[in-house]
Amino acid sequence: MRTFAILVRAGFRRHSTYRLAMLAGTTTNSVFGLIRASVLVAAVASAGTEIGGYDAPKVLAFVWWGQALLGAVSLWGFQEVSDRVRSGDIAVDFLRPLNPQLAYVAGDLGRAGINLILRGAPSLLIGALLFDLAAPPGLDSWVLGFVSVVIAVVAAFAGTFIVNLLAFWVTEVRGIRLVWMITSGFLCGLYLPIPWFPEWLRTLALWTPFPAMLQNPVDILSGRVDGDAIWSTLAGQVAWAAVLLILGQLVLQRGRRHLEVQGG
Repeated sequence: MRTFAILVRAGFRRHSTYRLAMLAGTTTNSVFGLIRASVLVAAVASAGTEIGGYDAPKVLAFVWWGQALLGAVSLWGFQEVSDRVRSGDIAVDFLRPLNPQLAYVAGDLGRAGINLILRGAPSLLIGALLFDLAAPPGLDSWVLGFVSVVIAVVAAFAGTFIVNLLAFWVTEVRGIRLVWMITSGFLCGLYLPIPWFPEWLRTLALWTPFPAMLQNPVDILSGRVDGDAIWSTLAGQVAWAAVLLILGQLVLQRGRRHLEVQGG
């Protein structure tokens, strides 16, 4: 655990050096937040009633919490692991005392933390200053909401980690990463709330791990899900995160047996 904590701190410090990138991300998030907020509020107003449990304040909270978490939850993925597989440097990771998956998830938690502070919080503050956002109904919802965010970060990492590991068997994974990014972005509730989907598409989305990566924490932090429903939401998130982590371990072990490094 001490090593894990050190790696989390190292990931936090590593990504804290990219301050201009954080500023650019905040600006982009805020601009797109304004556009999305205008469109979704207009949809609720035209309906004249709630849509899928979202009134105007809740849909605004959905938009701005989604924008705030966009930098923390790695929906766009990463390619560091696939690059190390192609170069053979992954062999060095296998020689280290900590399991490679745990080492990388620790670094990703640090990255998520600094992104949430320097990129997410300012975006959310801008949204709160410009709009009337719904808030969690109590302290327990706030606390469990941020627990949900941590689980979402782990689930998103675990899924992308598996995609990266496919580099053990294919020469280039960029196309697969692109498909994963588009699919996850659509089915996680990034563009529209999943309760707004047609029934068949909503059912399909709920049978995937993607809602655990964004829709679930946003629902808790926007107050749409509260009371005992929070616990069932967290249970579903934990289950999907565990499935993806276990699957990642299996793929990692198969890749380790497949790995062949030549040269010196």
